[in-house]
Amino acid sequence: MAKATIKSKTGALITIDGSEKEISSILSVFETTTAVGQAKRAVAKSKAVEKEEKKRSSVSDLIIDLKENGFFEKPKSLADISGALEEMGALYPTTSLSGIVLGLVKKRFLSRKKIDGRWAYGK
Repeated sequence: MAKATIKSKTGALITIDGSEKEISSILSVFETTTAVGQAKRAVAKSKAVEKEEKKRSSVSDLIIDLKENGFFEKPKSLADISGALEEMGALYPTTSLSGIVLGLVKKRFLSRKKIDGRWAYGK
């Protein structure tokens, strides 16, 4: 009678007693299920990475990116900001930007001043 010992990933030792054919069969099943488990974990990990990459940036993040790229060197209106976002592929109406930009002003990411009776935003 043949004997084989397998060490699992968890550290458990499995001892198998039987004919060479029986042991060979059990080892092939064990190796197959281990490979399938590894493949499933790899697929799940790649899906998690894809999901993380697909997350959209918030409007605030996009506006901060504009600031970091020098967009606000000169004061800009909400319409200018909306146009720049549109060029980036993010369509936001000017009316929805006012609260977001004001929030960035309050957090001191942007500044604002009144020019000709309208608010303009800068760095």
